Amino acid sequence: MTNRPGLRTALAWSALGLVALGPVAIAAASPLLAWRGAAYIAGGFAGILCLSLLLVQPLLAAGYLPGPTPVTARRWHRRIGAAIVVCVAVHVGGLYLTSPPDTLDALLLVSPTPFSVYGVTAMWAILQTALLVLLRRRMASGRWRIWHNALALVAVVATVVHAVQIEGAMGPISKWILCIATLLATGTALVDMRVIRPLRRRARAAGSPETDARG
Repeated sequence: MTNRPGLRTALAWSALGLVALGPVAIAAASPLLAWRGAAYIAGGFAGILCLSLLLVQPLLAAGYLPGPTPVTARRWHRRIGAAIVVCVAVHVGGLYLTSPPDTLDALLLVSPTPFSVYGVTAMWAILQTALLVLLRRRMASGRWRIWHNALALVAVVATVVHAVQIEGAMGPISKWILCIATLLATGTALVDMRVIRPLRRRARAAGSPETDARG
């Protein structure tokens, strides 16, 4: 007899790996890298990996990935969040080592390239999210979740717009698939966790025997 849960788990993780790591593999085979320095390549791949990790984050937060327990999923959500911050630092650092004037223009929002604005917006949203994590115990739980979700949404949307406007080593088809998947995963998880699940909890509470007994 076929182990259907095991098969579904394998298919789910295989699909995630293909969508998340496919663009990285395609970029690694790009002939455009032959004329680039090590700093630029490291910075570029850090940016691609950051986009791939942004796909995984909402899937972990919402508990969509089969296999890990909720506690394990939350732990990996925090670890991947830290990895995203590192990727952002390597991305910006690699671009700075390659061309300091262009990187400073982008950070100061005076660059003539439109995608720079979205890249800087995503960077600040990710850094503010990291700061928010450090301040979690000092904030009310509800307020913290609102800010966390809002910053995450800004980071994802800005990163996707930043990525699709750049014509580089990433394959256009794999890049679009990754970007669309990241937007769908983020939007679905946010609506599910912030709207659908609270409504279900309220409905169950309203229909519970204790509620009916109290009248």
